[in-house]
Amino acid sequence: MSQPDPTPRRGRGIYLLPNLFTTGGLFAGFFAIIAASQGRFSAACIAIFVAAVLDGIDGRVARLTNTQSEFGVQYDSLADLISFGLAPSLVMYHWSLMAMRLDGTTLGKIGWLGAFLYAACAALRLARFNSQVATVDKRYFVGLASPAAAGLMASFVWTCHELDFTGDALRYVALAVTVTCGLLMVSRIRYTSFKGSGTGPKSDRVPFVALVVAVGLLIAMWVDPPKTLLIAAVLYALSGPTLWLWRRRGGAEATS
Repeated sequence: MSQPDPTPRRGRGIYLLPNLFTTGGLFAGFFAIIAASQGRFSAACIAIFVAAVLDGIDGRVARLTNTQSEFGVQYDSLADLISFGLAPSLVMYHWSLMAMRLDGTTLGKIGWLGAFLYAACAALRLARFNSQVATVDKRYFVGLASPAAAGLMASFVWTCHELDFTGDALRYVALAVTVTCGLLMVSRIRYTSFKGSGTGPKSDRVPFVALVVAVGLLIAMWVDPPKTLLIAAVLYALSGPTLWLWRRRGGAEATS
């Protein structure tokens, strides 16, 4: 009869470096929720953008260091749900949507249901992305990406807060922004991913003009971060529907 091996089996390890960036993004999203509940809305919005930066870094670090793993993919998706799903919805709720109850019990429920709709759409968007990541054209996102939607929500709150607009006064505008961002995430509208051609060894290359635009954006952010981010987020969110209408119009003219 064989004796049991006295040496304990070690579980499969995880890669530390990319998951540290993912954990940092998760922490930023969690901090945004806490800060919003305390009325520190500028700090909460900044934390969401920090999470977006870290989310962009962790994947590239994993590819550069050849430390991709299924664990990392799943962990990143769960962190994104907190940072770009729950955090923006709760920041918007604490800043403005909570004030919907001033108009009655029913509208008060609509306020928090609007916030929930955004969070649910973010979860659905992430689940769809994970299930289709191997089959879709990498040049495009199907639906507004959750970091972009979170950026629009956060920059809207940040800009209004810096301009001393109260969430109570803008509660219906805030509800419209929240619902629109949520529906754009689960739509079939395509958005450019800025990832180049998506095929071949030079797939990460983008046009030179993209670098010029990025430099201009960084300069504008140095001058006025919240307004610059809001303008960039709105333009990107509108780019998908605009291109969709342009294609529809072109197709209609071709068949006429």
